[in-house]
Amino acid sequence: MKFLNALLCGALLFSEVSAIKKLTPSQVEGDIKKSKLRKTLEDLNTIAKKNGGNRAFGFPGYKASVDYISKQLKGQYGKHLNTYIQPFNYTFEQTKDIWVRGPDGEDVYVITLIYNVGTPTPDGVTAPLVLVPIDDERGSGCFADQWEGVDAKDKLALVKRGSCAISDKLKLAKKAGARGVLLVNNQPGEGITSATLSAENLELIVPVGVIPLEVGTAWRTRIEAGETLEVTLLVDSFHETRETWNIIAETKQGDPNNVVMMGAHLDSVQAGPGINDDGSGTAGILEIAKSFTKYTGYKNKVRFAWWGAEESGLAGSYYYGEQLTEEEADRIRFYFNYDMIGSPKPKYWVQASKPADRVGGDILAAWLRKKGKTVEWEEFGESSDYAAFVELGIPSSGIFTGADAETDPCYHLECDTINNIHWGALTLNTKTAGRAAAQFALSLKGVPPRDKTSANPKSKRAVAARFEQWQKKKTLARNAHKCNHKTKVVV
Repeated sequence: MKFLNALLCGALLFSEVSAIKKLTPSQVEGDIKKSKLRKTLEDLNTIAKKNGGNRAFGFPGYKASVDYISKQLKGQYGKHLNTYIQPFNYTFEQTKDIWVRGPDGEDVYVITLIYNVGTPTPDGVTAPLVLVPIDDERGSGCFADQWEGVDAKDKLALVKRGSCAISDKLKLAKKAGARGVLLVNNQPGEGITSATLSAENLELIVPVGVIPLEVGTAWRTRIEAGETLEVTLLVDSFHETRETWNIIAETKQGDPNNVVMMGAHLDSVQAGPGINDDGSGTAGILEIAKSFTKYTGYKNKVRFAWWGAEESGLAGSYYYGEQLTEEEADRIRFYFNYDMIGSPKPKYWVQASKPADRVGGDILAAWLRKKGKTVEWEEFGESSDYAAFVELGIPSSGIFTGADAETDPCYHLECDTINNIHWGALTLNTKTAGRAAAQFALSLKGVPPRDKTSANPKSKRAVAARFEQWQKKKTLARNAHKCNHKTKVVV
């Protein structure tokens, strides 16, 4: 009888082991459920509600988000995943107050930008407005020749938003002697989105406030008619070094010399809970990681990353890239980035710049098309966590569903809540990402090695140099100032 029981137990054990070894893309796809994605996003939304409305770097909501994700990875799924927290220091910025008083003494709606610099307090800067010519083709105030003939010294420059990095406009304003910039939004209404100026630019730019298109247009018309308009801008911001964290988890199974990696940023902007940006990617790769714990028998290791301080200048992913040795970078055979994959009015962009990127990108695009979606290709820029991997020559791709007024009207705003998700898009994109991860976990056939002689002029030295620039900003903490004002900050 004992022999028979042992035989039965052995047969059952063999059956279970055999079952879990049969990893296929379809199995991972089938594990992805809308209800589970929704549960994670509801939890992140609650974390934001309990922590001042955001999950941003330097705020309690981000630490709570790290604890929420890491607890699951180390606890229930710790038997199958190796998880560690990667701490790093970065320059934190907060605008405690910002206001604009118009030429007729009126209060003007204004928002700040991340890594803004302060004006004198408590009175701000009062100065005449000077116009920078509008150039919708090249971008207004983006190039030195556009400032030629503009008498900006000791004035506030009125500059239209768009086309180039806002920091480029502010650097040129400083070179021209301006005391600050009033940046006129390039879309109508008060739904103005924030953006980062990046910590490395803190000493190179002037204070800025972003005002509605309608206000800026009216002021421009009056100045062009011959009026002199005097405006006041106050920005009360401070900077200090704070610790933050990446979460890195990887399967215990798989060849450590052949790693398939995917990432999403865990932080939000200070303005809101960031449920699409990028709770959507955070929830997606969490469900994929959970799925992989159910299976064995795949050839290549799979690594998952939740990046910190992305909204403050891609800090977490660049720090990770800077810490890699050449050999460790070689082992990452492909990187997938999932930043905003559930936009409420989604389009389907697959990211790739080189033939090597298309090896993974084609897998994503083919499945989305099979599901009836129109796919557009988007080349890499410098706007998300793929940047460090692209600069290291690691083949990369990803899915993006849009961040403009058409696809996500709540982008970088307080309304990026649980109600700002297209559940069908999020579920499909996560299933697609899971299929691609599974396919590469089984075989990396066709994926070329890291391009160490990339035509991209940036390299690992550039990744390290960028983070070294950030580290130098720690000295700014000694100059931090904190003042209290009545106006509510809207960022």
